[in-house]
Amino acid sequence: MGEVEWIVVFVMTFISCNALLDLSSVHQVTGTWMGSATVPCTYVPSEGFTQQTLRWSIERDSSIATIFQRDSSGDHILLSKFRGRVSVPKHNPGDASLLIQNLEMLDSGHYTCQIIWRSTDNSLVTKEVTTTVKVVKVAATKPIIRAAEPGLTLPAGASTRLTCEAGGSPPISYRWFRSAPAGTAELLSSGPELAWPSLRPSDSGTYFCEAQNRAGAGAVQRSDAVRLTVTGESRGTAPGEIPLQGEPAASSSLPGEKEMPNAFSTRTRPSPLAPVCVLLYFLQSVSSSLRNCSFLMQKRTSTSNSFYLFLCGFSEVLPGSLRLPTAVQQV
Repeated sequence: MGEVEWIVVFVMTFISCNALLDLSSVHQVTGTWMGSATVPCTYVPSEGFTQQTLRWSIERDSSIATIFQRDSSGDHILLSKFRGRVSVPKHNPGDASLLIQNLEMLDSGHYTCQIIWRSTDNSLVTKEVTTTVKVVKVAATKPIIRAAEPGLTLPAGASTRLTCEAGGSPPISYRWFRSAPAGTAELLSSGPELAWPSLRPSDSGTYFCEAQNRAGAGAVQRSDAVRLTVTGESRGTAPGEIPLQGEPAASSSLPGEKEMPNAFSTRTRPSPLAPVCVLLYFLQSVSSSLRNCSFLMQKRTSTSNSFYLFLCGFSEVLPGSLRLPTAVQQV
C-alpha cells in the first residue's frame, strides 16, 4: 500500500471516529422554578477512545465558571451554589447529561458540556456543545383528581383515597372541599391527599380540590368535582360497644326469626321531670293510704295505738316485696 493510501485510510478513520464522538444535545431547555431539569449531552462510545475528562460550565452575564468536573480522581462540584443540586450519570457510557434540581432563577444561562477522549496512540480528542437553560415561574395548573383502585363506588367499611395533582412551580398547596347545599362548600383538609380508613354511607358526596402556588400571584385553580358513592350499611356494633348517636343497635336475631323488643337496645334519655313525677306519685300514695286508715283516726286516739296508725299509712306506700306482715297491718 502506497503512502497516499495510508494517508487516506488514516484520514477516513479519524473522520469516522470523530463522527462517532460527536456530542448530541438540544438548543434550549426550559425548567420550572424550584423544579428540576436535565441538560442533555450524549455521544456514541467508540472503540479505542477512552473518556478522560468531562467538564460542565455556565456562562452568565459575560462570566464563565466551571460547575462540574469528572476526571481520574472522581467527581467534583466546583461552584458552591450548585453543590447538592447537580449530578451526572456514572454507569451509563455515552451519557454525560447534567441533572439540576431545585432550580433557581439565577440558574438561567448557557451551559457547555466539554469532553476529552484519549485514543490508543495517546492522542487527545476534545468536543463540546452548548445549551441554553431558561428557568421560569409557572402558575399552578388546573388540578386533576385521581381515585385509588377500585374507583369511586365502594362498599361501607372499605378504605380509599383521592389524590389532587397540579402542575406548576413548587411548592404547590392543596385544599379539599365537599359540596354542600345551596352551592356552598365545606373545607375538609389541606394536602394533596384525602383519605378514608373506613368508609361510611354518610361519606357519599361530591368532592373537589384547589391548587395554588406563589408563582400564580395568588390565583387559585379548582378541579372538576367527583362523586364518591358508598354502598351498603356500616358495620354492626361490637359486643359491649355503645352505638353512636344516630346509629341503631345491631340486631342479634337469626335470619327469618322475628326480632323481639329489647329495652336495652333502645337509646332513651330520662325526662328532666322524672324526679317531680316520683314525688307526686309518692304523695298521692300517702294520701290514699291515710284515707284508707281514716277509721283509725276516728276510733283510736290513744298513744298506744298511734304507732299502729303510722304503720298502717306507711305500709300502703311500700313496694309489695317490703310490705309489713298482714297481722301487723290489721290493727
